[in-house]
This record gives sequence, structure tokens and C-alpha cells, in this order.
Amino acid sequence: MAQPREAGEISPVDLKDALSERYLAYALSTITSRSLPDVRDGLKPVQRRLLYAMRQLRLDPGGGFKKCARVVGDVMGKFHPHGDSAIYEAMVRLAQEFAQRYPLVDGQGNFGNIDGDNAAAMRYTEARLTAVASALLDGIDQDTVDFRDTYDGNESEPVVLPAAFPNLLANGAAGIAVGMATSIPPHNAGEICQALLPLIDHAKARLKSADEPEVALDTILRVMPGPDFPTGGIIVEPREAMREFYATGRGGFRLRARWQVEQMPHGQYQVVIDQMPYQVPKARLIERVADLLTQRKLPLLQDIRDESAEDVRLILVPRARTVPAELLMESLFRATELETRFPLNMNVLDAAGVPRVMGLIEVLRAFLAHRMQVLERRSRFRLGKIDDRIEVLEGYIKAFLNLDEVIRIIRYEDEPKQELIRAFELTDRQAEAILNMRLRNLRKLEEMELRKELKALQSERRKLTSLLAKEDLRWDRLREETLGMISTFGGGEIGTRRTTFADAPVVAPAELEIPVERVPVTVVVSAQSWGRTIRGHIGDDTEVKFKEGDGPRFQLHAQSSDKLVITADDGRLYLLPVDRLPGGRGQGEPLGVHLELSEGARIVDVRVHRPDARLILATLQGRGFVAEEAAVAAQTRSGRQVVNLERDDRLAVVTPVEAEHVAVLGSNRKLLIFGLDELPVMTRGKGVLLQRNKDGHVADVRTLDPAKGLTWIAGMRNRREDDLSPWQGKRASAGRTVPTGFPRDGRIPR
Repeated sequence: MAQPREAGEISPVDLKDALSERYLAYALSTITSRSLPDVRDGLKPVQRRLLYAMRQLRLDPGGGFKKCARVVGDVMGKFHPHGDSAIYEAMVRLAQEFAQRYPLVDGQGNFGNIDGDNAAAMRYTEARLTAVASALLDGIDQDTVDFRDTYDGNESEPVVLPAAFPNLLANGAAGIAVGMATSIPPHNAGEICQALLPLIDHAKARLKSADEPEVALDTILRVMPGPDFPTGGIIVEPREAMREFYATGRGGFRLRARWQVEQMPHGQYQVVIDQMPYQVPKARLIERVADLLTQRKLPLLQDIRDESAEDVRLILVPRARTVPAELLMESLFRATELETRFPLNMNVLDAAGVPRVMGLIEVLRAFLAHRMQVLERRSRFRLGKIDDRIEVLEGYIKAFLNLDEVIRIIRYEDEPKQELIRAFELTDRQAEAILNMRLRNLRKLEEMELRKELKALQSERRKLTSLLAKEDLRWDRLREETLGMISTFGGGEIGTRRTTFADAPVVAPAELEIPVERVPVTVVVSAQSWGRTIRGHIGDDTEVKFKEGDGPRFQLHAQSSDKLVITADDGRLYLLPVDRLPGGRGQGEPLGVHLELSEGARIVDVRVHRPDARLILATLQGRGFVAEEAAVAAQTRSGRQVVNLERDDRLAVVTPVEAEHVAVLGSNRKLLIFGLDELPVMTRGKGVLLQRNKDGHVADVRTLDPAKGLTWIAGMRNRREDDLSPWQGKRASAGRTVPTGFPRDGRIPR
């Protein structure tokens, strides 16, 4: 395909090629410029731009705060042309102590909480950088990293930060790009720095002997055993599995809430949870537990209370003091987010900007390689500054030695600069500095200070030259910097490990079988869709009272632990636990209290849910299909739309699959029997035509065995039709008129 030669020229392009090219560009932009962190500083572009913009605003840790709206405005206007809400959300996360192990933003105001509440609007909150963020930015004005133009070309921004702090592993990262994602848990900064030391020693040893054995992963894991989440918790993942995760860069960690038992008077006790799993909102967890209590799915738990203030304090009250605390917690760990699994997927952008999954040692070495490059660039930058200052100082000293002549030249010569250069063999830079020197500096003491400064700079220059010439000295300097990080971030409260390790308790399967109260009940649903339960299994002839103007519609035997499958004529199926229905002698309550029934929808079937059962769903106009109960029923108030209905059609019949043939009875009293295999198994749709019936509709559907015939009662006599072959045919046939004496109630005999 020829390329356009002039602006505005139109060339034909295949739509497939155009879409492929543009989607690839979008995918690459999402991966490299939005979702994946850089392995060197552990930041995504929006985070890096936030920190750099705050530095430009001089929001240093020791300085004052500024409104977050000011910061967001600068970031959006100069560096990040995206929505202000997305930028502010990224800034809020950098300030949340429960989200960041080492926050990069020091927030003042409401920045959200562990309950899951949102932060206040950016016009109310204020922020400045933390000491950790300052370490990430340290040396950025010393040519330590490359800069690039911003999106409009009016500013420049750093490609990566110098990162004198191992931010990627310390604070972790999470992001979803196109076709790939990243998930890195936070770790303890002191442990990370301790893990860097053997890698530094190994790199230095390799300079002397290329046969130096590689650093074993076990050596690293001895000082850096695993994640350290800001909210604490207990990791119960086996050590062998964790080692495999760190070797490959993929895996996951089982994380549990930390709990302890508090003894109460009279032999009672309560369980106190004081550390939550990472990224689990406390309020949502409480709602989940309360919902399970309402559904009677936590029979060992009586109540949950939130007594949190500054610290987390959740109270769990057991059903009885005889319930072992370990068993109570195991049941909660299985049913709630008190135990979560945090995924590990160390998918990052390497120094070349290529996304790939790295193991732990590879990530640490990438950080060291970056720090080595920063050290070299900073040293060269400083060396250039020293050379420039030495040149000026040498010019000053020449001027002091010939001060009278310098003054004469400046006073009387028409071109003093050129005359100074000629007379004292000065460089242009030296001559310019002498001409710009203040008169007050022309004193003897100044000469002594200049010589002292020159000597110090020459000494520093020799050290820097040696440092740049010898790689082993550079590794020694990196070791000193790493030890400095340990002393800064590895001690005190900030360096104390919050997440601990433990083996998951071994509980016998029989002990984990939580006892569930199972009481036989009879479910009664009236014609006006009022439902209730009656204790015990009553007979059909037992009189059941209903409110005036109402009467029985469905009556079925169940257990209190069962669920009901309720089908409406608009094609929606619902799951409703039996214990949600009121019991006793009352009139019950409308099913609409528990179900969001569509306006005008009518319940056509109620039955006990059997996950392995199959149902035939048939509409008035004669279309239907087979559905598996487990796949179509939904335990939500709005249920699930299973049958797609055409205009003026309604779901009419729901019948269980109990045999291999289907019998369809039309309102024209024609009966058709065909094989069940002619019906498709679907989870949603219109189905296929069951019986051709031009002027009528489907009256009833059931499954049967033709070999057993049909039996019914006609008047006082029992009637039987053994040979059903005349009514057997292909699906969508018209069928044949029913046998003589067949019931006229529109039902196929059961």
C-alpha cells in the first residue's frame, strides 16, 4: 500500500489493518505509559509526575502544605493530560498509610480510611512530600536521570527518578494493562536493603573472579522472608511455595487477619481482630459477616461489633463458650474476607521500557544497576562542576598575585577582557570571572580562602576520578548508601515488621463440617404470592388459613436449610432461602419483600432447589429448552433473566426432567411426544418450537416414559393408555388428539 505523499491525501486502507495498528498503539500506550511500574523507581507515570510537580512547588517534608487542588492542577496542566479525578485518586493512594507501606505523600485532612470511605474533595485537603519521596527525588537536579519533553513540549519531565529508596518492592504496585497485569505486594524496606548487600558483595567479588558462584535465593529470603503489608496480618503460605513464587515472579500469598482471645467473666470469651488483611475494607467485611449471620451460614458466631478507634478492634462473639476459638476462626476464614489471597505477578517495565515478569533477584539487581548508573552520572556531574570551579579559582589566584596590574588593565584598557587573557594566559571563563568579581573580595584573607577551597576541590576531584575509574570503589560507595538506607528506613517504628508468618492450623475435615440446623417445614405460597413456612411436613388435605380473598397456590415439603427456585412468567428465575420466609401462624408476607419482581409479573412455579436437577422451560407460544438449575438460578433480589420472550408471550410451564421423552399438550387438546434429546440445553434464550399450534397455546409439558403408558381417573373409573406410539413424533409437529376420556383440566396426568 502506497503511503500518502502530501498532507491531506487520502489512501485506501483495509479496516482490519487500520484497527489492528491503532489498537496496538493504544495497548502499548496503556502498558508503558499508564499501568505498569518501572523496575527502577517502582512508579507509574502519574505517580512520578505527582512527585516531580510537588518538588517544583517546593513541598518539601520540612516545609508547609499546599492544597491538593493546586498540585493536581499543575500535574494536569503541565505533565499529565488526563482527568483530575484520576490524578487525585493516585495522589490520595500515595498518602494512605493503610495502602502504602511507606507513604510518599504527607496528607493533611481526610484522605479516606480503612473502612473504605472516600477522601474529601481536593479543595479541602492539603499535602506535601514525605522523607521517602525526597529520597526518590534526591539528586534529580544533578543530571542523574534523563528528561523528556512533556505532551505539549513546553516543559520537561524525568523519565525515571534517581530512587535512593527501593520503592517497587517497598510499596508494591498493582495495575491492569491490555493483555497483562502487575501485582506486587509491599515489603519491609530494611529487609530489602539487607537483601541488597549480598548482591553488592557478589558483584564486587565477580570483578576479581568470574567463577564466583551466584547468590542463592535462599540467602536473600533469609533476610527478606516475604511481604510486609501496611495493615499487618499473618501470612500462612508455606515457605516452599513462597520460594517458588519469588523465583518465578508469579504466585500468591494467603493472608489472614490477626486475632487473639479475650477472656470474659463466667468462662465466656470473645475474639478480637486487631489487624485486617491488606486492601479489605473493614466496613464491607462487617456487612458481609452480618449478611451471613442473617442467612444463618455462620452458626458458630453470635454477633460482630466494631469497637475501632485509632486502631482496628473488631469483636467476634461466639454462639457458646464451648465453641473452640480456632474452629470459630477457621469457619470465618473460609466464609469471609478475613482470609484473602494476594496475587504476586512481578510484571514491570525494565530499563529499556520492555514489560516482562522478573524474579526477586532480578528485580533487586535491576535496582542496583539503576543506582550504579545514578552514581556514575552524579559523579560526572559533580566532576564537571569541580572542573569549572577549579578553572575559576585558578584565575582568581593569578589575579591576586598580579592585583595591581589587573586593576590597571581594567581601569585603562579599552578591551580589558582580551588584555587580561593575553597578559596572564587566562581562559575566557577565567577572564569573565575576574571582571565580575566584587571589589570587596580583593583582600588578603580572600586569597587564603581561595587556596584552601582549591585544595579541597582538587582532593575531591582525585577521589571522583578514581571512583569513576574503578568499579570496585563504586560498589563500595553503593554499599555505604545501602547501609545509610538501612539506618534511615530500617529502624524504629517505620522499620518494624508488621506482617508475621505462621503455619495454617491443621483442622480435621470433620471438624470443619459446620453444623446446620435442618428442620422439616412445609412451604406455602398463596395465589397472591404471599409465602410462609409451617413447621413439619403437613398433608395436602390439612387446612391452611389464608387472608380473606386469597387461597393456596403452591404447597411443598422442604428443609429449613433448603433454597427455593421461584420462576416468574416474565422469564426470570430467583433463588430464595427457605429460612427467609416467616413461620408461625400468621399470613406470611409478599414474596416481593425478598424478590424484585417486575411490574405485572406473576409467579408460575415454586420448587425446592436441587443443584443437579434440570428443568424444561416452556412459553405460551410453544417455545422451550432445557436448563440446568445450578446454571440459571441466581440468589439476588433481581434474579436472572433466563427466557427471552417475544412480544405477547409469557413463560407458562416449568417442569423437571425425570424421563427421556417430552409430552406437550396444547390448548386444542392435541398431544405430542418426542425425545428429550431434541431440546437444546441452554442457560438463556428463546428456545425452540415444541409443538405447532396455529390458533392455540401450550397448556402443559412434562417428561415421561412411553413404555409405561398414561393412567388417569375419569369420573369413577381408572383409565389407561398403554400404547402411546400414535402420539409420538418429531418436535414441532402438530401432534394428535388426546385419547378418549382424557382429562379436560389442561394437564397431562402425573
